[in-house]
Parts: sequence; structure tokens; C-alpha cells
Amino acid sequence: MSIPALLDHVVIAGPDLAALVDWFAERTGVVAAPGGAHPTGTANALVALTVDGRRGPHYIELIGPDPDRAEPEVPATFGIHALTAPHVQAYAVHPADIEATVATARAGGYDPGDVSDLSRRTPDGTLLEWRLTRGEDRRIDVPFLIDWGTTPQPGLSDIPTIELVSLVRTEPDPAPLREILAAFGLGGGVAEVVAGEEPGFRLTLRRAGGDLVEL
Repeated sequence: MSIPALLDHVVIAGPDLAALVDWFAERTGVVAAPGGAHPTGTANALVALTVDGRRGPHYIELIGPDPDRAEPEVPATFGIHALTAPHVQAYAVHPADIEATVATARAGGYDPGDVSDLSRRTPDGTLLEWRLTRGEDRRIDVPFLIDWGTTPQPGLSDIPTIELVSLVRTEPDPAPLREILAAFGLGGGVAEVVAGEEPGFRLTLRRAGGDLVEL
């Protein structure tokens, strides 16, 4: 199985956050912990990922429209406005130097976008701040880059866990995406791209009882 060495988190989005949390719990047996709300009109819930039974700086983010958002429009973040059901939409990696990785990618022919500041508050009011690449034309098949700075990485917080078995990207023609990913210069830090009939992410998790579930 394949796990990106620099994986930060996997994004599963849906048109309704509460329904998304229920959907995930039905399939995995794990109820995600409330994360908080974003200024973008979204809110999330989190599940930490273990690898070979060990905790690390990686997690699953379930994200949907914030039910308490000020604007009635459904946010476009991660394509939520176009979704009718939960879907594995994206993933993030945490390189050692986010600016250097952006520069390397641009020199290699792919622009991941500028590095921007984002934040959210946890249910207890704690402010979390981070930096990430979020270009307007960001492709969901290419990982975005993230840097947590001095903020504790959410995957190491006191939240429920599930075992990560693999994360791969399937493409009918893997070559173009492999070329883009190579531009980052991160080697095995990003998800493996494999041939498949339909483009999309294949996320495999192991339930507490040992059964595998593919999302």
C-alpha cells in the first residue's frame, strides 16, 4: 500500500457537515470530533490518522458548509457547492520549507499558487493559524502545501483515530499528473498516481476490527 511520506491531511467534503460526519461514522465506526469554523463559510470535523498503529502529524478533515455562516450561499471551497454527496476531494502535504517548494514547483513548470494565511477557532475558542497554497485555479488532483508554524498540528490533538492503509490517485493517463507532481521535488512525499478507469482519490482505512474500507 502507498502513503505519501509528507501527508498532512486528507479532505473529504460534502454538502452538509452533519450528514458527512454520519456518513463517515457509518462506514468506519469512528465519529469525527468537531473542528471549528473558517472565515470562508465552511466548518469541519476531524479524525486523526495512525500509520502502523502509531500517531503522526496527519488526519482526515471532513468539511462542509458552516451551518452558522453569515452568507446563505454554499461555499465553493473544495468544490462543496457542486457536491451532492460526500467525496474525497483533496489532500495536503507539509514540506520542510513551503516557500522553497513553491519556488521549485514554479521552476519545474507548475505554479501551486501563492502562500496565504488562514485560521479557524476551535469549539473552545482557541485560534489556530496556518499558511497554505490556495491559488484561484488550484487543481484538486494536485496536493496543496501547508505550514502550521507554531500551531500544533491537528492530527496530534486529542481526537478519535483511524488507521490509514493507503492514499493513491487514479488517472486514466497517469503521465501528465506524475509530471506535475515531479515538479515539486518532493519524491515520495506526494501520493502515488496509478492507472484507473476514472480519475479520483482512493483512500483505504482499517476499522478497529481489522476490516478495510475504501472511500
